Amino acid sequence: MNIKQENIRNFSIIAHIDHGKSTLSDRMIQIAGIVSDRDFKNQILDTMDIERERGITIKSQTVSLPYKAKDGQEYLLNLIDTPGHVDFSYEVSRAIASCEGAFILVDASQGVEAQTLANMYLAMEHDLEIIPVINKIDLPSAEIDWVKQQIEKDLGLDKKSILLVSAKNGTGVNDLFKSAVENFPAPGGDLDAPFKALIFDSHYDSYKGILVHLRIFQGSLKPGDKIVFMSNNSEYKVEEVGLFQIKRNPVKSLQAGQVGYMIAGVKMISDVRCGDTITLAKNKNDKPMSGFKEPKPVVFSSIYPVSSDDYPELSEALEKLKLNDASLVFEKDSSLALGFGYRCGFLGLLHLEVVQERLEREYNLSLILTSPSVQYKIIRKDGKTEIIDNPALYPDPMEIESTEEPYIKAAIIIPDKYMGAVMQLCMEHRGTSTNYQYLTNNRIEMKFDLPLAEVVYEFYDRLKSVTQGYGSFDYEIAGYHKTDLVKLDFLVNGERVDALSQLLYRDNAVDRGRKSCKRLKEEIPRQMFKIAIQGAIGGKIISRETVSAYRKDVTAKCYGGDISRKRKLLEKQKKGKKRMKMVGSVEIPQSAFLSVLKSGD
Repeated sequence: MNIKQENIRNFSIIAHIDHGKSTLSDRMIQIAGIVSDRDFKNQILDTMDIERERGITIKSQTVSLPYKAKDGQEYLLNLIDTPGHVDFSYEVSRAIASCEGAFILVDASQGVEAQTLANMYLAMEHDLEIIPVINKIDLPSAEIDWVKQQIEKDLGLDKKSILLVSAKNGTGVNDLFKSAVENFPAPGGDLDAPFKALIFDSHYDSYKGILVHLRIFQGSLKPGDKIVFMSNNSEYKVEEVGLFQIKRNPVKSLQAGQVGYMIAGVKMISDVRCGDTITLAKNKNDKPMSGFKEPKPVVFSSIYPVSSDDYPELSEALEKLKLNDASLVFEKDSSLALGFGYRCGFLGLLHLEVVQERLEREYNLSLILTSPSVQYKIIRKDGKTEIIDNPALYPDPMEIESTEEPYIKAAIIIPDKYMGAVMQLCMEHRGTSTNYQYLTNNRIEMKFDLPLAEVVYEFYDRLKSVTQGYGSFDYEIAGYHKTDLVKLDFLVNGERVDALSQLLYRDNAVDRGRKSCKRLKEEIPRQMFKIAIQGAIGGKIISRETVSAYRKDVTAKCYGGDISRKRKLLEKQKKGKKRMKMVGSVEIPQSAFLSVLKSGD
């Protein structure tokens, strides 16, 4: 498919969660006719089972759509569908770096929300041409004029440029093709200059090895070319290049301005890095392109295989997953209770859940995750400062001068009737209100400074429930503030289980200790002896639960007679149980590790 450079358009669809990005992509793919009606299914770009089950997009996906204008000109539109959840905003930033334009999608009944604003600022940073689109105009609750005013006021975009569509039934979707061709600029880049391309994603294929997703900025690439990855100078010979059209569609060559894939028999996973520049071996570029900002993980947890024999498989699975999820960070870790594993960094709790599910489903692993933690700053009495995210590394309290924890600036957009409930929720999570302003006559944006550790658990779920689903939430990291930190340990049968330890704000520790002990009591199976479950801060026990023992009725065969016979048998049983307790070990099931994470009722 040989398309002139001026007839190529690269654009993405960005929006808040559930505003209909994936459905709109479905309609555009159907209209372009690259998938037969028989093979078509909803959420066609969401290739992972977990995306389809949860109804969310996790990976940004690319698809090349052919389009024939009324004047007979043929165009190639490269559409990049992006996630809406704040945990995957890194995927959005990478998609935007490969585009010249963006459709910003707004729900006709919900209006402009927190992620809509955040994603628009991302697009503006990259100087993209932005076209506002109002979706779901067929809903009975659609308030189109109200949303138009919001787009003009909150986003500062021209009311006249707004397009109205219903992605569900296809109304107005044809206009998007026309608008993309007329309003989005064609990609630049000299076809005769030395070849230069940016890697914006990659994934592992068990037959072909590593598929590199790239956006070409100058020159062209064809099978047989020798390429070089500029970050590590490794050379490979290109075997296949092509476009993404749901299935891979090989082509003779890719040229400047196009988005596609390359297969070059890359076996070393460590050679491929997102944000790296590819050039040709014989006609090298001197300067690599500026890549993407390195994502900073905010939530940390250790992952261990349930069976220690699976450790090599876990290592390989994480390497392969890292290809497809550049924001995942990991290093080796070990625990007395669980053996060898990895300490991983995530962009949020949803990201953690998704990584766990992908490892379990795609690589058939059984895993145990430890309690999530954030990075704390510890200032020692000798003046040294260290940053720790693992409770196991927490120093002796006698050596600590002070501790600091990360804070976030949170922006919460809600209908004003929920203002009191949101204020109370944020106060419960140690938040301080910094500002609020009315966006329209009944919608309000509230700003809070909140400790990240409080948001990590289930703050987002509770926000959704107190605002009946109308609250939207976005945040950015805002440095460190002083805090009073303690390490909460759990002892099972007198033995400390290091994988259950947590770092907490002192005032919350007793409450969390009691709740966690209750949950552990429900999860740990009964033995022939009593099991004590204790929560401790340092040497002080703050909570305790006891799992009662199974007990055989040893006095069943004593009918009447002297009471001392029964006592003798019971004493004997007691001694046996005592001996058992000394040598007996308690197996802690995986569900027990997960139950400690749940802090609400």
